[in-house]
Amino acid sequence: MNIKQIFKNNHNWVQNKLNLDPNYFNNLSKGQNPDILYIGCSDSRVTAEELMGVSPGEAFVHRNIANMVPNTDLSAMSVIDYAVLHLKVNHVVVCGHYYCGGVKAAMESKDLGILNPWLRNIRDVYRTHNDELREIKDEDQRYKRLVELNVQEQCINVIKTAEVQRAFRDRGLTVHGWVFDIHSGKIIDLKIDFSKILKDVMEIYHLE
Repeated sequence: MNIKQIFKNNHNWVQNKLNLDPNYFNNLSKGQNPDILYIGCSDSRVTAEELMGVSPGEAFVHRNIANMVPNTDLSAMSVIDYAVLHLKVNHVVVCGHYYCGGVKAAMESKDLGILNPWLRNIRDVYRTHNDELREIKDEDQRYKRLVELNVQEQCINVIKTAEVQRAFRDRGLTVHGWVFDIHSGKIIDLKIDFSKILKDVMEIYHLE
């Protein structure tokens, strides 16, 4: 990639925006009011704003390897705190994608050095759902199912947080689990049952 070309692209982008709206950047600089917190994968093929068709300012985005939400990750926890308490988002989306390299790596019995602690979170998802995954004989289908289950478990991790529980009580915030199908370009809604999950975890994770 020619780095200089990026600056040319940026110049063209600025001019295109100004041609459409001379006040575009003045308005953009006034602040943000997104309604969605999007937690996705860092994969270079999966760009949050583009796949959702939203403009700058409409989604607060956090990305990491395999769209994880570990409670020990201060970055993810800080993003949730800021988005829910200060930006007042009404939707939290965890979006995975099929053929995720992080999920694939977690399925393999290899020592991957510094990645080991991070991938252990995904391996824990595999262990939790081992009975279901073991029944899937086709490796590709098992891989895709683990992607879905990982999204489900990360949604549960989001729901465990006090900020999200309070926002659900106070203004009806909802949590969504999606998978982006790279082959078709479509977003698949896993139809996460927020209310049921919240009820199931309340005995231990009720933090209000």
